[in-house]
Amino acid sequence: MVDTTRLTQAVDHFADRLRAAPQSRLQRGAAAEALGLAREFALWAQRVEDPLGVPREMPDAGMFAAADQITVAVHDLAVVLVNDAEVEQAVGLVAEAQKRAGV
Repeated sequence: MVDTTRLTQAVDHFADRLRAAPQSRLQRGAAAEALGLAREFALWAQRVEDPLGVPREMPDAGMFAAADQITVAVHDLAVVLVNDAEVEQAVGLVAEAQKRAGV
């Protein structure tokens, strides 16, 4: 089993910053950026778990749920990652999304 601590910590930090962000920042794109990352992670996990299945898109639960959505998605992804390279790729995606979100 691969150690995904770095990934979950990165997402927890991003989620905490989103929860602390003012509504105006969430409306200017931070929440959409988080939802996009959550959807990307959810699809990644689905493809690993069921490569032939029809992927399901994570719904938009609203800007105030975006932090929870990335947290749930990363925990699902962490279960299926098989090597350190995948973990590092995911950590990089979190860093990029957080930078674009401005939080």
